[in-house]
Amino acid sequence: MTFSTLAEYFEKLEQTSSRLSLIDILAELFSKVNVGEIGHVSYLIQGRVAPFYEAIEIGMSEKLIAAAIARAYGMEREEVLKEYGKVGDLGLVAQRHCEESRLNRDDVAILTKKDSHGPISSDLGMTVKEVFEILRGIAQTQGEGTVEKKVSTLADLLKQVNGVSGKHLVRIPLGVSRLGIGDPTILDAFALAKLGDRKQRSSLEEAYNKTSDLGLIGETLWTKGLAGVQKLDVKVGRPIRSQLAERLPDAKTILEKFEGEAHVQKKFDGFRTQLHKDGKVVRIFSRNLEETTHMFPELIEAVYNQVQAQTIILDAEALAYNPASDEFLPFQETTKRRRKYKVEEMAKSLPLKAFVFDIMYKDGKSLINKPLKARMEILKDTIKENGILIPQPGEIVIEVNRLEELLQEALTANLEGLVVKRVTSVYSAGARNFNWVKLKRHSSGQLQDTIDCVMLGYIYGKGKRAEFGAGALLVGVYDELKDEFVTVSKIGTGLSDEEWREIQVQSSKFKVQSKPTRVNSLIVPSVWVEPKIVIEVLADEITRSPLHTAGKENSEPGYALRFPRLIKFREADKRGEDATTVKELIEMYNQQFKR
Repeated sequence: MTFSTLAEYFEKLEQTSSRLSLIDILAELFSKVNVGEIGHVSYLIQGRVAPFYEAIEIGMSEKLIAAAIARAYGMEREEVLKEYGKVGDLGLVAQRHCEESRLNRDDVAILTKKDSHGPISSDLGMTVKEVFEILRGIAQTQGEGTVEKKVSTLADLLKQVNGVSGKHLVRIPLGVSRLGIGDPTILDAFALAKLGDRKQRSSLEEAYNKTSDLGLIGETLWTKGLAGVQKLDVKVGRPIRSQLAERLPDAKTILEKFEGEAHVQKKFDGFRTQLHKDGKVVRIFSRNLEETTHMFPELIEAVYNQVQAQTIILDAEALAYNPASDEFLPFQETTKRRRKYKVEEMAKSLPLKAFVFDIMYKDGKSLINKPLKARMEILKDTIKENGILIPQPGEIVIEVNRLEELLQEALTANLEGLVVKRVTSVYSAGARNFNWVKLKRHSSGQLQDTIDCVMLGYIYGKGKRAEFGAGALLVGVYDELKDEFVTVSKIGTGLSDEEWREIQVQSSKFKVQSKPTRVNSLIVPSVWVEPKIVIEVLADEITRSPLHTAGKENSEPGYALRFPRLIKFREADKRGEDATTVKELIEMYNQQFKR
């Protein structure tokens, strides 16, 4: 397939707001792609040249992209940046100047009777594979003159494509595809194109949750069929999608749900960290599948010193702590450790410890299908005590009083609460179910649990806030059944003056001209933002509202937050799809007054 054909499909996807139509267009695209290009197309749709967990970033800033556009079309970089400031999309800037450049070349060719460039609507026939390999080559460029090589390579590539191709091409290194497509939608399209029914997505989803690689799922499905996909299993060096917890209101309800026996662990507010060891190679992944190995040297050393196994996959929560007082620090302090530079200095001034609460693989064998109780015994035998890694084998509880006592101990220690688990449960990669339940602070008639919301846009401020550029945030939650983001509140409190100013800075690369495809909103903000930024919100209660679309069905009102205030930004460790779901929100609504 030529890249120009792929770009035409990208154009259709960008202009489509119906999720079912998106699935149909993607299924048609995949049915026309060569088998060897399925993986390439899957990654490019995600704005990537590798799976999310591979530390392969194209590494070009907006200024470098602008420099490549300028060089390709004979302009000054400042001219490109000025135009970008007006339209807010370097893709549109590239498209305009590409088309103008080709018009001028065609005019010259006609005058000289050497029309070697072809019609404006076509490019030089570069294939998807060729463009993919060039972009991947840019990502892997290292050494002296790296910046110049990257700029010149992208500029040369831009000279060879048409306007629509150029538009979508420059968005890939920026990581902003603007296609509005989530992983479930791509899996739906795989199922429709190859299995004839998008409802068979669940057959693919289990393998995806074990492998975290859409390209691998697509390639395997096309070459080995569904049976081949179902054989894909956990592998060291390839992160497993994290299992997530549901909510229940109190200890009594939880023990009744778990038939009188539960496994209890403390809930820490840090970075969800997946530790992989393969011989002498240690890799670390975040909850959103990003490789963070280089950021945490002390955790690497701890795996070498404490883990008694050749191969391992561990699930842990990493927190910063103060060695002088031996106290663990708030999430805002821990988040300072997510950085690419001066890592060793930060490791000394803000060291980490990691609470290891599960084990999914050991010495060549997947453990995810073993019951929790068995996994905890293996965990105790695998990690040496008294180090940076702190094993959390937990406690089996059969009495309500003991569960409430453990909750109070956790709250007294300034922890979030507890995670209570079914003792017979397997590790359900990527699932959120009642095998794991969060138990946090609560009181009658009030919502005391925080909610992870996604920023969908902001509304210009008035009065003093006019100088900040934003006066209220439009936020939403994730509807996993429909793979879309729905509104739940406007937030005007909880931010300092400096944080209001930062809103525009943080959202600048995600601003879009119109409502993103996967956003369902009745409210129109001053500025739309792609659903990438996750914030933690506390509200007095959940109410029903006709203005918001979370859980809204036909004439029924949706769900909304009453008196919401922002607690902290969580975009460092969570994707938009990791936000609180509509299902969770409705469960919290039903629970909040029960007690």
